[in-house]
Amino acid sequence: MILLPAVDILQGKAVRLTRGEFDQSTVYDTDPLDAARRWVQQGARSLHVVDLDGARSGAPVNLEQVRRITAEAEVPVQVGGGLRTIGAVRDAMSSGASRVLLGTAAYVDVDFLDQAIAEFGDRVVVSVDVRGGRLAAAGWTKQTDIPLEAVIEHLNARGVRRFVYSSIDRDGMLAGPDLDGARRVAEAVRGSYTYSGGVSSVEDLRSLVDLRQVNLNGVIVGKALYEARFTVGEAQAVLDGGS
Repeated sequence: MILLPAVDILQGKAVRLTRGEFDQSTVYDTDPLDAARRWVQQGARSLHVVDLDGARSGAPVNLEQVRRITAEAEVPVQVGGGLRTIGAVRDAMSSGASRVLLGTAAYVDVDFLDQAIAEFGDRVVVSVDVRGGRLAAAGWTKQTDIPLEAVIEHLNARGVRRFVYSSIDRDGMLAGPDLDGARRVAEAVRGSYTYSGGVSSVEDLRSLVDLRQVNLNGVIVGKALYEARFTVGEAQAVLDGGS
């Protein structure tokens, strides 16, 4: 299992949202590249970069920031935010993304999802963003009544094999991970998934390891790293099975 430090970009800065609310953002770095450098220097094996402006507007806004990060990072970079057309996906790949993270469009546009998978295979990851056990869409700004298991079943049927599960209720709250949700996703996913939301300590990471879900392959962490609750190296040691 690997740690993926988050670099969320809003108005050109590295920020963290609270429970996915755009009006509750905290700026941690005025230049997102500074955040990416710091995590890689601490030993990050991969990065999770999200264009929050793109997620809100429906089209990529910060691909130049992505290019700067991928050009220097020397680790795989997973990129999401506003990737709702095959052209946007190609642009993200051309910007150096190792994998692309799809959200809203993966649920509502079957032809787009099929084309993305046909072109890029398992480099396509779909984010299942959940609030109150139900799917949230459009950059977390719209709430649906669709249970997470139904979403995953639909995506599995379309050939999706890589997922991110985001617990919006816990995002940016440092209140601990949604272990029940992580178990539910593990049971539903045919493939692998990465967990995101609420991690505040190495003990939280250990609780995810202790779930012993073979298809849980990574954990995305943002605020806890920015606020120095632990280092990348300390987190990765736990995920590797150390103390």
